[in-house]
Amino acid sequence: MDQQDFEAPGARSRVLAALAERRRTGSRPGRRTDGLRIALAVEGGGMRGIISGGMALALHEAGLTGAFDAVYGASAGALTGAWLLSGDAGQLAGWADAEYARAMVRPGNPLRGRPVVDLHHLVEHLYAHVARMDFDAILANPTTLHPLATHTGTGLATDLHPLLTDPARLRLALRASAALPLLAGPPVELAGSHYYDAGLAESIPFRTALAQGATHVLVLRSRGSGTGAGAGAGAGAGTRIGTGVGGAAVVAGPSRGSRMIARTVLRRYPAPLRDSYLGRAERLRADEELLGRHDLDPPADGPAVLSVRPGPDAPKVGRLARDSVLLRAALEAGQAAMDEVIARLPRPRLP
Repeated sequence: MDQQDFEAPGARSRVLAALAERRRTGSRPGRRTDGLRIALAVEGGGMRGIISGGMALALHEAGLTGAFDAVYGASAGALTGAWLLSGDAGQLAGWADAEYARAMVRPGNPLRGRPVVDLHHLVEHLYAHVARMDFDAILANPTTLHPLATHTGTGLATDLHPLLTDPARLRLALRASAALPLLAGPPVELAGSHYYDAGLAESIPFRTALAQGATHVLVLRSRGSGTGAGAGAGAGAGTRIGTGVGGAAVVAGPSRGSRMIARTVLRRYPAPLRDSYLGRAERLRADEELLGRHDLDPPADGPAVLSVRPGPDAPKVGRLARDSVLLRAALEAGQAAMDEVIARLPRPRLP
């Protein structure tokens, strides 16, 4: 059955149609016949990543993980992507557990000479020995994981997938992708280079997916939308399918705190890294505009990109949030947003 035989409520979406067709045919990675490359891009943002984590959990529960050829993750989005491909994606619900928040955000750590965001404890202890992420399963999964990080020498977003040769390097890549300057300590060394958090260069990891040949990209956003334009076709009152021009407020320039970190923590690194860090707000604005154009006026040809995030009533989660009630509500908001999109997947026409 051709994708033209599918019909969605409201405006037609090539991303939804492609996912629906793969689900209908039971298409599996490594055995595709449709000629497409469908990527999932997961935004992070510290504990705010619980929202996109809830969306990924909903995709898993709907049996759609196998519809993707690659998963790109930035910062906490890389951790979500790893769980999604681990064979135990139900562990994504652990984002809302108090133990998870305590393992990742440890305010007393500076008194012990450790960073507030303790990625080493999270990945090397909790994931390796307590929650037990199956790193071998991730490496063997035909849907490939692409953790992004920022190279300290160039200031550019770097896909760490080629470096994922064993579980130890996978763990280092996950830590590198989320290594926030100051909050998470020094950059992570991997294969002779050093990396900071992906958000310094590419906080919404869809551009790398497009550059690597993705024909369709589903973007899971952790930032909530505003009340402006941007509710995509078929979206309900709470969920925002797409970003929309004028949706979320974007800061026009670097904050005072960012300028301070650039002058202190990052002063020993090459200027391109500091420039990349200070240019985050401008890149986010450009990303919002590009995603909005894809959502509101999708091109007839070329790659198709669809972004999903909850509406303005979703809980507002800070990067260092630890309140389990707030985190549970945010996880459920992410799940609800994706469930609403999944419910609108195109259905085959009856004969």
